[in-house]
Amino acid sequence: MALLKKLKWRGNIFLIITIVLILVVFGCIMVYSASFYSAEYHYGNKYFFLFKQILGVVVGLCALVCFMFVDYHILAKLKWWIILGTSILLLLVFVPGLGMESYGAKRWVSLLGFSVQPSEIAKFALVIFISSYMSQNYDKVKTIRGLLPVLLVAGLFCVLIMLEPSMSVTMCIAFVTLFMLIIGGMSKKHTIMFSIPAATIVPLLIVLEPYRLKRLLAFIDPWASPQGEGFQLIQSLYSLGDGGWFGVGLFNSRQKYLFLPFAESDFILSIIGEEIGFIGTTLLILFIFFLIFKLIQIALRAKDRLGAMLVSGIAFIIAVQTLLNIAVVTGSIPPTGLPLPFISSGGTSVAVFMAGIGVCLNVLKQSRN
Repeated sequence: MALLKKLKWRGNIFLIITIVLILVVFGCIMVYSASFYSAEYHYGNKYFFLFKQILGVVVGLCALVCFMFVDYHILAKLKWWIILGTSILLLLVFVPGLGMESYGAKRWVSLLGFSVQPSEIAKFALVIFISSYMSQNYDKVKTIRGLLPVLLVAGLFCVLIMLEPSMSVTMCIAFVTLFMLIIGGMSKKHTIMFSIPAATIVPLLIVLEPYRLKRLLAFIDPWASPQGEGFQLIQSLYSLGDGGWFGVGLFNSRQKYLFLPFAESDFILSIIGEEIGFIGTTLLILFIFFLIFKLIQIALRAKDRLGAMLVSGIAFIIAVQTLLNIAVVTGSIPPTGLPLPFISSGGTSVAVFMAGIGVCLNVLKQSRN
């Protein structure tokens, strides 16, 4: 019996690592396919985005192995240092010479010749902080005073990320915070109390920024501005429609030839749909959600509340970003800037997601008995 349990435990670790490796390798292939023309056109190197993605995967693999063997309880002890470090990174995007601006947004920091996106790190740092705090103060989270540290940290992150600006990541942070508070034991009264103001803030933020209002109007009727705000969504739908059931074949997409903006990042799923079709895209999405299912199993079997909340939070980030990315490329919600986990171009994104999987595997290792 003990031998069977040991084999099952090792089998689960091997299965999860295999799924992640398949996803990131497929992601590298699709990043190259979606970007080689634009990379050659803009940078004179068709492998520009591929090399950056491979670097992110290598860093992520090292982080996965590292966090797999580092006791996750150490992360809980370092929660305030993690929050401090992440806050500093979020502030550095506004420092001239360090912060990097692209399309009017300051979301990257240049460190030692590499670009880092602090907002991607912030999501996971917040999960670590909330998991640690809620598991240690379970008896206090029924009161506003008990919830105050979490609300202040999450509020700080939201303000800093909103100033970049990045409404999509801000909303993701808000969703993650609400989810973690609910599973951490927040009362129904407080859930309603925080949900209503949060829901009312979203329309206000859209109205305050003209470009967000234009995006919303373009989402409602993209054909009203086919060469303006509606252009990206229309090209995404063309791409998905061209793919049909089985796609036009790997590397054979036509929309990536500068027709679809951000084809290698936010809208990579459109290129995937064009090249491998509805069937292939569905299998990819099912693959991602099978990984989420395995993470939920780990959370349910964790040996303590901290481990359960950590894995639940990481699984939630993967799930919500996947769903939002699918909704954007299919025109189900207004365009946002959230990448498809493990697939979209972005070294920081793929590295922190792989690091998160390493934390989940450590929880699995410690709960094997």
